[in-house]
Amino acid sequence: MVEAASAAPATVVVPLTQTLCANAPATSVTVVSKQTVRPDGASAVGDVKLSVSDMPMLSCHYIQKGLFFPPPGVPIASLVSSLVCALSRALAVFPALAGRLVTLDDGRIVIRCDGVAVEFYHAVAPALSLGDFLVPNADVPIRLTKDLFPMDRTVSYDGHRRPLTSFQLTVLGDGAVFVGFVANHAVVDGTSFWHFFNTWAGLCRGTPVQPPDLRRNFFGDSTAVIRFPGGAGPAVTFDADAPLRERVLHFSAAVIRELKAKANQWKRSDKFAEANGKHVDETKAHGGYREISSFQSLCAHIWRAVTRSRRLLAADATTTFRMAVNCRHRLRPAISPLYFGNAIQSVATTATVAELASNDLRWAAARLNATVVAHEDGAIRRAAAEWEAAPRCFPLGNPDGAALTMGSSPRFPMYDGNDFGWGRAIAVRSGRANKFDGKMSAFPGQAGDGSVDVEFCLAPDTMARLLGDHEFLQYVSRAP
Repeated sequence: MVEAASAAPATVVVPLTQTLCANAPATSVTVVSKQTVRPDGASAVGDVKLSVSDMPMLSCHYIQKGLFFPPPGVPIASLVSSLVCALSRALAVFPALAGRLVTLDDGRIVIRCDGVAVEFYHAVAPALSLGDFLVPNADVPIRLTKDLFPMDRTVSYDGHRRPLTSFQLTVLGDGAVFVGFVANHAVVDGTSFWHFFNTWAGLCRGTPVQPPDLRRNFFGDSTAVIRFPGGAGPAVTFDADAPLRERVLHFSAAVIRELKAKANQWKRSDKFAEANGKHVDETKAHGGYREISSFQSLCAHIWRAVTRSRRLLAADATTTFRMAVNCRHRLRPAISPLYFGNAIQSVATTATVAELASNDLRWAAARLNATVVAHEDGAIRRAAAEWEAAPRCFPLGNPDGAALTMGSSPRFPMYDGNDFGWGRAIAVRSGRANKFDGKMSAFPGQAGDGSVDVEFCLAPDTMARLLGDHEFLQYVSRAP
């Protein structure tokens, strides 16, 4: 455990010239100052090698997530000072986040933990309020939310020349604030991202924090590398400028319990026991079968509904539901839950459009469940070996128009643990990073009661049909 420091670290913050654009639009977010922040103390970590789970993310955008808070009730100057000082201490706990990517002569890419500076921005939006961002029954205002984050659409490979993290505090006209965090996706997955966010908040309010596990014991002995001829690096694997609509929909705890109950109304038939061509492990059985989780039940409901809304898909077209699986507890022996880096693998469940249409929620949920249940130690090791035999960047996107990708997780501590001393956050929002038709992200409900918010990114015509689908909407709740 690391105790919170009681005094601000010396000479780690270098203020830059503060500028305010006098002719900025009234509804804009304007950066008024930028500070460079260094870790509170030198790092003894040295180089941290990217793993077989880190390297595929080099073609992904930096992760962009943040939290809206009610007015903190303290002077903004004090707020900025508190955040910056706590950030310096947090970077000392997570030295890799203040490093840079370096490609060695043998092709290996490492994080050089040499304590170079990260950037902290203070921005204002005096003409905007929470109501402009959190609009009931409306799309997310992408043109506004994108300005809450620095390093918009930066590709992770660019960590060779750009900071691996960046931060922004935005103060709205009604006094509410947004704390945005941007991190290189080849350096962290969602678990590590929120671990750092929690650490920063904990140090800000003066509570002990848990350091990350920086050992490279997730296939850390691999010699596989990705080579980029000319050193130009990869581009994202999807069209980042394709038209999208984005909306956050709320699913109450009661609704999710209902979906889970429907998904687990098992019949003793091979149709369900062998869904997806895999025998379902009867450990933790429910009526003789592995119990389908609440989240798998919700995902099945979404998979069926979005596929119905893509009316141009042929009945025999294959649709794919892809999600990231946290491998930390699935390996044998397991690695630490505090393992720093990417310890995830993507798993895909497939079905034809006709199969999803002709079968019920239980059938779709059983297929998702079978895929996740089967992804244990052996499957993880096989996937790692396959990647080592042909190293490549992860092909994020939806090239055939029939895929869904679920990111993030309602298990991440987005609200719990992220109290900076001003109380519980009001809402989670993300930037434009890694968004395409069919990309979704799941967040825990703000109340902490088991509800879930799902951020949908869909082609405009698909979104319009989804929002007119009464079978889908009967399970959508009004957010509190």
